[in-house]
Amino acid sequence: MPEGHTLHRIARDLHATFAGQVVEVSSPQGRFASGAALLTDHELVEARAHGKHLFVEFAGDRVLHVHLGLIGTFTIDDAAYVGERPVIGQVRCRIATDTHVADLRGPMTCAVITPEQEEAVHAKLGPDPLRDTDGGPAWERIRRSRKSIAALLMEQDVLAGVGNVYRCEVLYRHRINPATPGERLKRASWDLIWADLRRLLPLGVATSRIVTVEEQVEQVEAALAKGEDVHLTERTSYVYKRTDEACVVCGSKVRLKDVAGRTLYWCGNCQRRS
Repeated sequence: MPEGHTLHRIARDLHATFAGQVVEVSSPQGRFASGAALLTDHELVEARAHGKHLFVEFAGDRVLHVHLGLIGTFTIDDAAYVGERPVIGQVRCRIATDTHVADLRGPMTCAVITPEQEEAVHAKLGPDPLRDTDGGPAWERIRRSRKSIAALLMEQDVLAGVGNVYRCEVLYRHRINPATPGERLKRASWDLIWADLRRLLPLGVATSRIVTVEEQVEQVEAALAKGEDVHLTERTSYVYKRTDEACVVCGSKVRLKDVAGRTLYWCGNCQRRS
């Protein structure tokens, strides 16, 4: 499932491409035809994200609400598609101008909602490291829970936008035992997790990749600070999807188990902190 940085990048690109313009909205697939009819020929005001939810605001108090789910994609193409604009695949929703077209495929949610309904969605979500500066509300939920911190990091009403990759990697980066119950997690450990997510997720927005290995993190940060293009080689991780491989620090075998419906990867030797 796409993690929060993907939705924020889509929101950024949709806003940069279409905001302030009257757009055509259609549903080539047909499943969103009635919703598209409510949005077409209206100005696209703003695109924004909260966690794994995307909200595209149109004039007339109409909001396109999208959740990509497991397989959804939202792509933007430029003048190469001007003209006939061929439809490739099952396009649920298309946003188009004379110069650009954005196609939504395979979403879990694609609906027109009101601003009040959008606010109701926000109210159910925890803080998002890409839009919120205060991780306190998440901490208040965590410290009252007997669930493991590995499970809690995946609950969107606790913390919005974090998925399995960031969960595994941020716990490893701070040597935190993923089985630690929320009620036993130290506040200092939570502060490290929150600050690190605030550091890592923007790099995902900038590069369209999950960057967690410190050498690459520093490389991306340096390039962005200089306004340079980022050129990363292969994708690497500390523990994520490193089944049967050795921990890069201690050499112990990386462990795995199902936690909150996704495979958790961790090092039992290195990750002992609470």
